[in-house]
Amino acid sequence: MHGRRIINGEKRWWIYLIYLYMEMNLSENKPYISIVIPVYNEEAILRQSVLNLINSLDKTTYLYEIIMVENGSRDNTLSLARGLESEYPQKVRCLSVTEPNYGAALKIGILNARGTVVINDEIDIGDVDFYKRAMEILERGGVEMVVGSKLLSDSQDLRPWARRFASKVIKFLLKLFLGFKGTETHGLKAWKREKLENIVKKCVTDQDVFVSEMIVRAERGGIKIVEIPIKIEEKRTARIRLIKRVPSVLKNILKLAIILKLKP
Repeated sequence: MHGRRIINGEKRWWIYLIYLYMEMNLSENKPYISIVIPVYNEEAILRQSVLNLINSLDKTTYLYEIIMVENGSRDNTLSLARGLESEYPQKVRCLSVTEPNYGAALKIGILNARGTVVINDEIDIGDVDFYKRAMEILERGGVEMVVGSKLLSDSQDLRPWARRFASKVIKFLLKLFLGFKGTETHGLKAWKREKLENIVKKCVTDQDVFVSEMIVRAERGGIKIVEIPIKIEEKRTARIRLIKRVPSVLKNILKLAIILKLKP
């Protein structure tokens, strides 16, 4: 009987050691940062952009995952994204939604992120310098979200004048109808996942206005947000005509103002 108790005890120790080893392994493989990038009809630049991003991130010390969220593409974007996921399974993930919807794609990517920090980037930007500066601020403590703003005085906005003007109009509308205190909602963003997870779940809008709702809710919820300057330039012609976008943006901001008043 005594011998049997020792054997059972040894078995329990072995089970514990195996469990501890598995936990350490999972912890080592868990990404520290999750980069969420909605992609739509991006076959022309997708593969090279992701490879460039991987190359830049591999030079940092962070464990990371790149989450591409394809949404309703009519070209080969989804196939290319899945190919990159198969090629780099430890670094790239591919999610998909059935319709073109930037906000819905971003929300799904955020809620599926595993990192301590979530970063929202664009496939034609891939600004790892922003990642580094944002991470330094977040790791110092006291700040839960960092926004890269094109509208700060120290920023370099090299886009055409019409695009710069449109950003200022959006800023004005957000301040007028929502009391937004910052300068930018559509810029690059980095935040502590656990701090904003419940806020993201509360968001009810989609398309471009989703990011505005997320940041306005975060601001109203007491999340400490810091804006930093960035350099931005268009690497391709904008897909959305501004003359068509302005009425849509105005309508969606008014819709968001009503939603936040009724369901704060």
